[in-house]
Amino acid sequence: MNLTECQQLDALDPLRTLKNQFTLPPGVIYLDGNSLGAMPKAAAARIANAVQQEWGTELIRAWNSAGWFEAPLRLGNRLAPWIGAGQNEVVVTDTTSTNLYKTLFAAILIAKKAYTDCGVSPRSTKNIVLSERSNFPTDLYIAQGLCAQHGFVLKLIEPEELPSALTEQVAVLMLTHVNYRTGAMHDMPSLTAAAHAVGALALWDLAHSAGAVPVDLTAADADFAVGCTYKYLNGGPGSPAFLWVHPRHVDSFEQPLSGWWGHAKPFAMAPDYEAAKGIARYLCGTQPILSLTGVECGLDTFAAAQGLGGMAALRKKSLALTDLFIQLVEERCAGFGFGLATPRHHSQRGSQVSLTRTDPQEPTRSSGAYAIVQALIARGVIGDYRKGDGAQHADILRFGFTPLYIGFEDVWNAVEHLRQVMLTDEWQRPEFNQTHAVT
Repeated sequence: MNLTECQQLDALDPLRTLKNQFTLPPGVIYLDGNSLGAMPKAAAARIANAVQQEWGTELIRAWNSAGWFEAPLRLGNRLAPWIGAGQNEVVVTDTTSTNLYKTLFAAILIAKKAYTDCGVSPRSTKNIVLSERSNFPTDLYIAQGLCAQHGFVLKLIEPEELPSALTEQVAVLMLTHVNYRTGAMHDMPSLTAAAHAVGALALWDLAHSAGAVPVDLTAADADFAVGCTYKYLNGGPGSPAFLWVHPRHVDSFEQPLSGWWGHAKPFAMAPDYEAAKGIARYLCGTQPILSLTGVECGLDTFAAAQGLGGMAALRKKSLALTDLFIQLVEERCAGFGFGLATPRHHSQRGSQVSLTRTDPQEPTRSSGAYAIVQALIARGVIGDYRKGDGAQHADILRFGFTPLYIGFEDVWNAVEHLRQVMLTDEWQRPEFNQTHAVT
């Protein structure tokens, strides 16, 4: 594959016009949409309208006149088809961490109730929350806290240990569908079925899945799911997350954060809490309207993709982009110590490629992964770095491929920049070895 062939692929790409929806600085190849999506062009004007017209003119009336009050469920309904959920089953609200707290709390209580009804103490029989050791840290922190509060045990394993670890003692299987470090993707239907076979509930984090890979929560028969909107869904920095609950569970638990927005009649101002019916009970406090406006703009970019083949077309292009990146790195950057942390098999890969590095001259030396990423960023190729633990998990150079706005020529040019960084030892310059707060 050469540059001309990449340009020809772009010319034939039916999704190429989708890039026109985004604001991307000249000279930048943005390969970090798996951490923060690019800004839709419509976002600035739409958010300005929400500030100047809705807030500025309508004032408090905008809760009704501008549809602010209904926004969490309205946006949830727009998002639902992209994750295989039904209407009125998804709500956009709060953060991924907060939503994980709500759903894991619910799952633990359901597990406790099931065993209490049988006259058996879950503390001694079915008290394990099972997850990956390399799961995203906030998921593990939330789980640690809840397990401590409820007398449960958080058990962390490597992915290959999942089949043997799913025993009768597991109450909840809590996994991120696509691993944030490696881009490895779990088989959601089979693992959910395996969890159910031992009487466990399945809770999925879709932070690196929603908008990036096909997801069908209903077909997989999952129990709970959470995810964020600021990565592949392009909702803006810190935009509200989302939450889904299978209809069989939605009305059967006590909301742990029983705020007034989750009340059946919030403006009755009753002194006692009465949970709303359905997914609305997962709401808590007053919603961040300006941020929700950004989410709506992000979802608009997917509406445009729907007419061009939808998620199937996005997934096909994503796999082609990541295949090409892997091929070019291995061909054009051979000898520089790069390894592949991301699975090659399409069924096991999300929409990112993660590289490791060992110094070919001095294997015990620091990998330079962070500095290499910084040198690339200085050249306008924006990826990111994730630190390893020095044992089983290596440092990662992470590159996300968002098919809405990344093309094949971008992939060629990104690898050429990586090649030049390594050929010239540019990454060893002092300024690229100064660690920033955000990596």
